[in-house]
Amino acid sequence: MYAVIETGGKQYIVNEGDIVFVEKLNAEEGDTVTFDKVLSVSKADGEFTVGAPYVEGATVTANVVKNGKGKKIHVLKYKPKKNEKKKIGHRQPYTKVQIQTISL
Repeated sequence: MYAVIETGGKQYIVNEGDIVFVEKLNAEEGDTVTFDKVLSVSKADGEFTVGAPYVEGATVTANVVKNGKGKKIHVLKYKPKKNEKKKIGHRQPYTKVQIQTISL
């Protein structure tokens, strides 16, 4: 059984027991979060349900494992003939969650 959920403006395919890195959530380590924006659900017997836009009554429950920051990326802004250079670094925050249950 798997589901497609939407969180942080992105879509993720998740199974029970999966560990997923999602955009930062307002939750502490050990908290339980519920994703109610479920786009589609597939059952083990082959039945597939697609929402319009979301599946009614479907939820995905997950446990927050960790909050952190990703690897640093470097951005270089450069304007030729103006003697202008600027190097900027960025680390995107994330929340690591473990999927517990998928329910209809």
